[in-house]
Amino acid sequence: MRTRHLSVLLAGLTTITTAAFAPASAAESDRWQVPVAVKKLDNGLTVVVSEDHSSPTVGVSVVYHVGMRLEPKNRTGFAHLFEHLMFQGTPTAPKGVFDQVISGGGGRNNGSTRADFTNYIEVAPVSALDRILWLEADRMKTLDFNPTTLKNQQDVVKEEIRVNVKNQPYGGFMWIDIGQHAFQKWENNHDGYGSFQDLENASLADVQSFHRDYYGPNNAVLGIAGDITPAEAFKLADKYFGAIPGRSTPPPPDYSEGLNTQEKRVNQTDALAQVPAIAAAWKMPARGSRDHAPMAVLGSVLAGDEASRLYQSLVKRKQLALSVEALYGLTDPWTYNGPTLYTLFALYKPDSSADAVLAAIDEEVAKIAQGGVDAATLKRVKTKMLADWYNGLESYIDRADTVARMQTLWGDANVVNKIPGWIEAVTSADLQRAAKTYLTRANRTVIDRRPTAMAAPAAAAPSGQN
Repeated sequence: MRTRHLSVLLAGLTTITTAAFAPASAAESDRWQVPVAVKKLDNGLTVVVSEDHSSPTVGVSVVYHVGMRLEPKNRTGFAHLFEHLMFQGTPTAPKGVFDQVISGGGGRNNGSTRADFTNYIEVAPVSALDRILWLEADRMKTLDFNPTTLKNQQDVVKEEIRVNVKNQPYGGFMWIDIGQHAFQKWENNHDGYGSFQDLENASLADVQSFHRDYYGPNNAVLGIAGDITPAEAFKLADKYFGAIPGRSTPPPPDYSEGLNTQEKRVNQTDALAQVPAIAAAWKMPARGSRDHAPMAVLGSVLAGDEASRLYQSLVKRKQLALSVEALYGLTDPWTYNGPTLYTLFALYKPDSSADAVLAAIDEEVAKIAQGGVDAATLKRVKTKMLADWYNGLESYIDRADTVARMQTLWGDANVVNKIPGWIEAVTSADLQRAAKTYLTRANRTVIDRRPTAMAAPAAAAPSGQN
């Protein structure tokens, strides 16, 4: 993530078909069908187009099927470092040209790195689309590989880590540290932000080979949403990307993991925190399995908003916590391609304890496991999830990115239209099953992070005093 732009970095590869989900309970005509058209070019680049003429603008996303999970061993943070390097120029478009052309044409851009993908996104007037696609194709071909740029971006990423992690209360422990303890395999449990030593050890040869291996058209999906027809978009994609040859991509390692079988508890201190915090994480069901959608709905029932079970219990009634929120790895409930976590993050009161918070969580989970969820609550949660899903597709930049990510991870961009039906089809019995199977103590990893001042032992009384 480039900090001067929009946002900052907040079961294996086996393909499971979308048929594993139950059919939608509501008629298809009751839901907005997002236009989706897909074409694969001869070089392997998949192009996904969502036509919408309600605004003379266009969103673009190029998603590469590589992220933190596939970065080289002993090079933690390399996928993130490489994302920064993608904005440092090419032999044809030197450093600064990419940003200048897009912003000069009335657009904006960003990039981000996640466990299973790296995405580069833009939004601009449709008149700028040719220039955007030319720029994206240009850096897909090659970059301006030089030691000066590499050293500069190594320093930039290290500074980003200082600002966003080391000098922040809680330091991202709810998404950095928790995975290091919850997962067994290196691909899943290492710090994707990167250690300073690993970042400094990244060489120019590492950068060149990474681009060669993972940034070819056959390992990418181009998403375009907005004021353009599929035929026009496919023609432009072939014009700018069609001549880039496909490149061999290394086979992925086996990073599949089963559920955990014994609870893990970790205590940490934090010199910058004012109140204690807890992160409790459970391994999620495999993407596309029958429990995937139920677990997504269950997560929202528990901690989706201020009406959720845990907010009402922990914050309102028992007044143990100041806040509670849910995280799904570094993405959302639908965007992952390997082991990921459902994590509850709560700031709790100094006169409470991690054990008290966990007991309250277990109580609410047990209620669902034993009695399910009442119809009114289930309807409210589903309605909010559907509204959030559709709202997230309104902007062209988000829609282009979503369809590109769905195509990359699911192999089917039309999942964007299937998710609402999967949500609607979830029953109370499904939630019971998910709670019993996944939200168990054995499958749970917990970090209790307390302010250093609270964790320090009380000073001994001076001698001679009572």
